[in-house]
Amino acid sequence: MSSKILVIDDDTSFCIMLKTFLQKKGYDVTNVFNANEAREAIKNQIFDVVLTDIRLPDSDGIEILKAVKETSFATQVILMTGYTDIKTAVNAMKIGAYDYVGKPINPDEILHTIEQALKKTDQQKQTPSDKKPAPKPAANSISFVKGISSHSDQLHEYISLVAPTNMSVLIIGDSGTGKEYIAHSIHKQSKRAASPFIAVDCGAIPKDLASSEFFGHLKGSFTGAVNDKTGHFEAANGGTIFLDEVGNLSYEVQIQLLRALQERKVKPVGSNNEIKVDIRVIAATNEDLSEAVKRGDFREDLYHRLNEFSIMVPKLSERKHDIMIFANHFLESANDDLEKNITGFSKEVTDLFLSYEWPGNLREMKNIIKRSVLLTKSDRVSIEVLPPEMLAEPKSDPGLNYTKGNEEDAIRNALEKANFNKSKAAKLLDIDRKTLYNKLKLYNIDL
Repeated sequence: MSSKILVIDDDTSFCIMLKTFLQKKGYDVTNVFNANEAREAIKNQIFDVVLTDIRLPDSDGIEILKAVKETSFATQVILMTGYTDIKTAVNAMKIGAYDYVGKPINPDEILHTIEQALKKTDQQKQTPSDKKPAPKPAANSISFVKGISSHSDQLHEYISLVAPTNMSVLIIGDSGTGKEYIAHSIHKQSKRAASPFIAVDCGAIPKDLASSEFFGHLKGSFTGAVNDKTGHFEAANGGTIFLDEVGNLSYEVQIQLLRALQERKVKPVGSNNEIKVDIRVIAATNEDLSEAVKRGDFREDLYHRLNEFSIMVPKLSERKHDIMIFANHFLESANDDLEKNITGFSKEVTDLFLSYEWPGNLREMKNIIKRSVLLTKSDRVSIEVLPPEMLAEPKSDPGLNYTKGNEEDAIRNALEKANFNKSKAAKLLDIDRKTLYNKLKLYNIDL
């Protein structure tokens, strides 16, 4: 049976062209041109892959992503985006998007991305929902590569120190910095290495299904519970559970999670019996959870339960000495996947890699290099095959030039740049948080 693909884009001619191209490749393709039509299509049938433009006339790709995941968790969503929406697409990957592709669409690139997404769809469909261990351990997205920078030395020192213990670890870092890789490294160096490592994307679990996903359920306990299901906690028994983007959990789910961690017992939905679990918890977040605690968005007791030991993961742009080490590793990996033999990068590409900001960090680098290897026809990656967002002139940011003359503007710009996270804004301004609070009062900036 042909794989089913839903294409969502308000550009009718582009949508039809893409449908024709994919049908020639053997796929069963449905076209819709706005979010309302997309929601109806998603309700009426299950698709293997959904391709959606990130901007739609009546909604956006993020809302489509949420709607898809609520209906079919196994369906993979690929976002199509222009340069100005790259950051939005990267953020969407934190809440469950499989990948993004830039416009104008390259046929070979989109075809390869769909093929990879379908492999993941098949893996998730094969996950049993009976009393066998339901959630399979997630594959490590970034293979082991140890850099040579001082950041890397400290990072791996922390991993080796905390790994043999049973301490809960909170990994803090931007999206794409390799937080799951670090969690997996801790597990592999721990006394639990021979037991399961279960990775859970907290941002991709619908609120209504969270209890079932974490703790399991019995057949008939709610509409749609056609079989018994083993939850993530029971599947991780004896090993490690990794809670990725834990800050995305609703307050109600945080309460349930705290109880499970405190008592080391879980109760499947619809059951009267508690199951004892022996697990180590590693959590990850890309936001300042201490600030979320102050805002009342995250429980303080859960925060301290998770944060027995914290590891800060640096951005790729802060690890200049490691950039080409990672680049060459991803080049080798892409050569293996695509059965090619690209030997290296041109000097222009190397210079660009070292000066580029890498907003998507290691994940972005991996995707860009794989795309470049696919498009390269010579023996070296040249600057012509890099995506256009890398070649755009970096915008100057005078708002962060912190002088008395523009102090208020600098503070407002820093807050906006940091998504109104005061700690991050203070770092951008190179002042301490107490000084920032005083300045907010001085200029009557109300958040």
